[in-house]
This record gives sequence, C-alpha cells and structure tokens, in this order.
Amino acid sequence: MVKSSRKSAQADPAADVSELLRREIEEVIARHSQSIGSYETAVPGLHVARITRPVPPTTHLSDASVCICVRGAREVAVGDHVWSQDESRFLLSAIGSPAIVTIPDASPERPYTALRIDLDLDLARQVMADIDLRGATDETVPPSQLGRVDRTLLDAVARLVGLIERPGDVPFMSGLIHRELLYRLLSGPSGHRLRQIVRLGSQGHRIARAVAWLRSHYQERLRIEHLASIAGMGVSTLHRHFQELTGMSPIQYQKHLRLHEARRRLLDDDADVGTTALGVGYESATQFIREYRRLFGEPPLRDVKALRARGGSPSLV
Repeated sequence: MVKSSRKSAQADPAADVSELLRREIEEVIARHSQSIGSYETAVPGLHVARITRPVPPTTHLSDASVCICVRGAREVAVGDHVWSQDESRFLLSAIGSPAIVTIPDASPERPYTALRIDLDLDLARQVMADIDLRGATDETVPPSQLGRVDRTLLDAVARLVGLIERPGDVPFMSGLIHRELLYRLLSGPSGHRLRQIVRLGSQGHRIARAVAWLRSHYQERLRIEHLASIAGMGVSTLHRHFQELTGMSPIQYQKHLRLHEARRRLLDDDADVGTTALGVGYESATQFIREYRRLFGEPPLRDVKALRARGGSPSLV
C-alpha cells in the first residue's frame, strides 16, 4: 500500500509543480491585496483579488483579458453564455462585454483568489506575426473561451505576479512576460479566439471596432446602418457576426452596457433613478425600471438596497 501511494504521488509531477506555483501566487496576492475586492497593481495590466465572502451576481465589465482563478471558482454570464470557471480553467475574453459574475464560495479560511491580465491587442498582433501562426481560421467564434491552465502558463503568471514585490524589475520584465503570455495564449488550443479578433480585416476584428464604438457611445441612439458602416459590413452581416461573437444583438449589447453602468452609478454615486435613467441614455424611467428588473431580478432601488446590505458590490477580476 505504501509503494502504491508513492507511485500515485509521483505519477503527475506537473500537478505538484502547478500547486506550488498556485501557492506562490496566492501568498503574494495575500500579502499585497485588500481583504475583499480587487485592485490594479503597479505591474501594467495586472489586477488581483482576494475575496473572503460569497459574492452575489455582480456587474462586471472589462476589456480583452484573461482571468485565472488561483483558488476557488466563479460563474460568469455574458448574454446567453454562462461559464463555470474553476482553478483548472482560464477565461479568455477577446472582446470586453458586460457580464454578471457570481462567486458562490469564499471565506476568511479559504478566500477566493484570482487575477486578471489585460491583453494588449496591438502587441498580440505583433506576436502573431512574429511566430507566423498558420492554420488559423476566420470563422467567427464566441467572445470568451475557457482554456486549460497548464504549468507553463502558471509559471509565466507566477513570474508576473512576483513583480509586485520587485518593482525595480517591472519596467524591464513586465513587457517580456506579457509577450510570453500572449505567445502561450495565441499558440494554445484556445488561441483561435484571440487570433480571430486581432487579425486585421477578419470578421472578428470588424466586430471589435463596432463594440469599441458602442462602449464609447452607449448613451446615444443607435442607428444600425451607422454601426454597420463602422464595421465595414452590411446590416445583415453585422447582425449575424455580432450575435455569434458577443452572444447578443447590437441593441441588446447597448442595453446591457446602459444597465450595467446604471447599476454602478446607483450604487457608487447614490444617484436617483430618474437622473440615472436619463444619464445612461433612456428617455423613459418606466422603461428603464422594467428593463433593469428584467436583467437584475429586482427594480433599481430594491436591488441597490440589497447590494448595500450585503456590503456593497466589490470590484472583481
């Protein structure tokens, strides 16, 4: 029995290395993060979080990024897509989309620990050209994708997180490690999601232009013909690829942007419902309340009151 146990322990040395890397990352984050919520570190593009209580469905919006649950798990809903992410999977978001994030289990004894690395798509384009990735397809793919967290990826992440404690190394090392991470993501099994966005002229890149415009002009009245011209597509083509890539139509995407921003304003700025509705682009407070309730499950004031009773809505990674 003892021999069998030893063989079992030695069967997967990569798993042992991965666990050591996780502990190393976890310890650095524990030393430098707040007890709840997240913060942007001095390392460019690196955000870390250490959360000590469960988090109910919470509004979250980020740019192109990769998120890793170092310890714990979460659920992420974007449009009709729902991902259950644990420690073994990273979530690659090629296009920033409004999401609802839930962390079901977290405690002071076992904090949810995670990190997000924002991706420089211009640098990704350079890396893709340098490594001459072939066989990549222009087929439209979902905006986010779970991929396997392997030892090589964790090793690069651990070195990036370690820069938090070596600020003098940041100017020279952070760019090199970001480049390595992009190489791992682009050349890995989930790389086609990212390649399809950064490749100039691809359908994904064109939709990314439309998404960027919507995020900057979400308060304005949406004219689909104008958005199609920004993407360089016909209206029907825009609708098809936008739906495939984001899980939503352009109008739904804009609506989600407005409602997520409204929730943030109500919670953080203590604004009234009517002013908030107008501020995010609604002409009717009644319509705003109806659509807010449909997305978040409660009317605005009741939803915000419940969030505050639970200690507010922590920023997430």
